[in-house]
Amino acid sequence: MPAAAEQFERDDLPLTVAAALERASIDFAELEALVDGEMRLNWSELLDRVDIAARALVAIGINPGDRVAIWAQNTAEWVIAACAIHRSAAVLVPLNTRFKRPEATYILENAQVRLLFTVSEFLGTDYVELLGDRSALPLLEHVVLLDGPTRVHTTTWAEFLSMSNSVSTSAAAERAAALTPDDLCDILFTSGTTGLPKGAMLTHGASVRAYWSWSNVVGLTKGDRYLIINPFFHGFGLKSGILASILMGATILPHPVFDVPSVMRRVEEERITMLPGPPTVYMTMLDHPELKNFDLSSLRLSVTGAATVPVEMIHRMRSEMTFKTIVTGYGLTEATGIATMCRHTDDPEIIANTAGRAIPDVEVIVADDNRQPVASGEPGEVLIRGYNIMKGFIGNPEATAEAIDDEGWLHTGDIGVMDEAGNLRITDRMKDMFIVGGFNAYPAEIENILITHPGISQVAVLGIPDTRMGEIGVAFVIAKPEVTLTPDDIVAWSRESMANYKVPRHVIVVEEFPLNASGKVLKYVLRETAIENAS
Repeated sequence: MPAAAEQFERDDLPLTVAAALERASIDFAELEALVDGEMRLNWSELLDRVDIAARALVAIGINPGDRVAIWAQNTAEWVIAACAIHRSAAVLVPLNTRFKRPEATYILENAQVRLLFTVSEFLGTDYVELLGDRSALPLLEHVVLLDGPTRVHTTTWAEFLSMSNSVSTSAAAERAAALTPDDLCDILFTSGTTGLPKGAMLTHGASVRAYWSWSNVVGLTKGDRYLIINPFFHGFGLKSGILASILMGATILPHPVFDVPSVMRRVEEERITMLPGPPTVYMTMLDHPELKNFDLSSLRLSVTGAATVPVEMIHRMRSEMTFKTIVTGYGLTEATGIATMCRHTDDPEIIANTAGRAIPDVEVIVADDNRQPVASGEPGEVLIRGYNIMKGFIGNPEATAEAIDDEGWLHTGDIGVMDEAGNLRITDRMKDMFIVGGFNAYPAEIENILITHPGISQVAVLGIPDTRMGEIGVAFVIAKPEVTLTPDDIVAWSRESMANYKVPRHVIVVEEFPLNASGKVLKYVLRETAIENAS
């Protein structure tokens, strides 16, 4: 399809996320915007709720450009808080709900967060207690509880909202009006080969433009009912979930925990039309014994990716469920989460085996070491250039220069192959990243945590294929002298030290690693051993 036919131009496309919500309150005023439990808000009502929270941010002393974090599960309050951060011209910093204290405090400190929205209870975790002593975070002035029992040195959601009365009723609108497309809207943290998370600085204009294109390729439209099971702290849930819904007038239905019966029940009760997720979500649903007990006939839109997509799954989603549109895509946090997408008219084999073609106005090439495109079918590094590229990594100009070259190309570190039609297939990862149930896991980061175990001398982490999760982590460890390590003990220790998706599913204790002439660990040899042991 010619690029010109896919521009999806709109003369009045909002310039910022804050302006997009204001437009939605006019264009879709009486349509349902946000549904969560007993709460049912139309778009006009949602803007009113958001502006109260935005005015409260102004009242509590948050200035334009200040960083405000959210560490909570998918709820209506998460949506309202995030939109309020944007309306107040502050910058959103989402935190993964699976983070432990070291991971969370690193990001809060690195992003210089001044206010944190969180909860005191979710799946047995008290995030205020987990955060502990805040003396190491002198810039963090306020902790606001979106939900859960009250904790000392925190402000409840109701108390926070009441602060809005002390500022002008136009305070939020004035802040929003002063925003420009080049202003930061959020900082999303990713990790690299150094193992230390890096904060990608993303802008309002790029986010709106990218997810306007995304929504049009997918076919998301006014009145769609969007069950968002992807976590809001992830670009998938935040950008292609909340933002896309705002742009197109789709109803946002947050879902905090993926559980097949509860998801299918909500699909039936709320007549859900849009249900994206990693392949594990659909595979679990298709194989669930209660699938036939629910009316899922309202489902029509699906977006997947992040792991190997079985062709058979695509066929089954269309034959055993009612999905009419199924697309896959590829993107990185550093590219505002999106770079290529399949089109819904593509054959199932294209959808399953490739990540599609570049979105409008974005260049994607597979290049050699000289940044020159390789021939179709030949492997090379995937490079991306366009409006969607991040401003850089916060506080890390060296990493920014390493990621984005002097010609504006983002070096993804992924190895891919492109066919003659421009469809991209990711074949390997230069950075060794693997994907566990839709979450990016980085071996160097996991290794840096495991090496702090008092009994571990050396460690090597890698990913291997898994039918249910896409990929899982395997850790090879060498014990310190006179120390006896057991796999179960290391897994148990890991669960206390890192987010669950990072925890190695298998641990193999060895006496030495296979090394090359330069002394580097031969991970491909370890991978063969790991796959053999897992089978």
